Amino acid sequence: MRSTGLNLPAGLRLRQRWDQQVFGNFELSRIFDRNKSSRVMTAPRLLILSVSAGSGHVRAAQAIEAQARLSFPAMQVQHLDIMQCVPLAFRKIYTDWYMALASRLPEAWGWLYRKTDCPSEGRHRPGWLDTTRKLLQQICTRRMLADIAQFAPHAILCTHFLPAEILANHKRLGRLSCPLWVQVTDFDLHQMWVHEGISGYFVANEELAYRLQAQGVPRTHLVVAGIPVMPDFIAPLSRRACAKYFGLDPERTTILIMGGGGGIGNMAALAHRLLKLDANSQLIIMAGKNQALLTALQSMSALFPQRLLAIGFTSEVPALMACADIAITKPGGLSTSECLVMGLPMVLVNPIPGQEERNAGFLLQEGVAVRADDAATLTYRLQRLLADPLQRQTMRTRALALAKPKAATEVLQIMSQAMSAHQKTIETTMKTIC
Repeated sequence: MRSTGLNLPAGLRLRQRWDQQVFGNFELSRIFDRNKSSRVMTAPRLLILSVSAGSGHVRAAQAIEAQARLSFPAMQVQHLDIMQCVPLAFRKIYTDWYMALASRLPEAWGWLYRKTDCPSEGRHRPGWLDTTRKLLQQICTRRMLADIAQFAPHAILCTHFLPAEILANHKRLGRLSCPLWVQVTDFDLHQMWVHEGISGYFVANEELAYRLQAQGVPRTHLVVAGIPVMPDFIAPLSRRACAKYFGLDPERTTILIMGGGGGIGNMAALAHRLLKLDANSQLIIMAGKNQALLTALQSMSALFPQRLLAIGFTSEVPALMACADIAITKPGGLSTSECLVMGLPMVLVNPIPGQEERNAGFLLQEGVAVRADDAATLTYRLQRLLADPLQRQTMRTRALALAKPKAATEVLQIMSQAMSAHQKTIETTMKTIC
């Protein structure tokens, strides 16, 4: 006789109803199992999931996708920014709210970052706020589950903790059969990245691997691969050729300011001050999409002929870095990883409390960067670096030693092995059934 569930405890009945409503049509393992025999030994399918809350998570996914096209042409790789398949209201809350809080109320964001980073409490009973957050995420990401099911990947790699958390729950409940891996995109580890049900983690350094082990993750599930960067950062570039392309003097000491120098004061005034520090230096400022800043700097370049290059949004960052001796940047995981690969000493400006603050701490500890939180300190730090080529060379050597330029390739090699093992498991299961 079919059970009506009336004899079950009320809480369990409610959970079953919830599961039917939210997950009833998205039992991923069942969808993946459908027509298995037609998929055995086909080209491996890797799904990369990112979230466009900040650019770093998406750029890491794009780097892996680009490297796959070069080095793993037989692999089918699909990159999905899950913010493209959630309701508009959820997207605005998740991305716009984060950007607004991080830029306008950084101390509030830092408090929230620290408050939610509680490894010792992470495995205890969640509070009502955490439970509500997870239920909202599950409801708003139903289309993501449908897209995953349609692609039917042999493995999934998440470059953001949101899809990792949602799919780890599916993995624990037996609804997801394929390997589920996570690529951490900072030099720090927040508790939001850590979930039961994750098959493995790619991390930036040994310290993060140690911290994950301390939380019970087996060492065999950890790969210290680094943070993936686009293949163009790895290809050898000629400083002389790149400088000639941009109309720069390859013999001059070159300072690169990335992202328009957000948070370090009036950029036109700052550029004027920096160019007066050393008559033999030249300045590249990447203004991004800040058209007003770009226009002001281009007008100002007439005062410093052939010493100031102002450039808007560009895909030629590797070539610009090849021209530079020092980079001024915010300490995002991706931008600083790119600097490391290019061997660029860094001056870190105004890190957002939270992940950027901790990224800065790591890079300072490793001797590849100095820090400046205001325009006066930035001028002072640069003056010292410009006067000390030996320190710059030491920082460059340390940066190259710390860099992991083959991160994307290593990630893809491990994922290829995971997908091969998963396909063999399916094949064995099919033979057993037959």
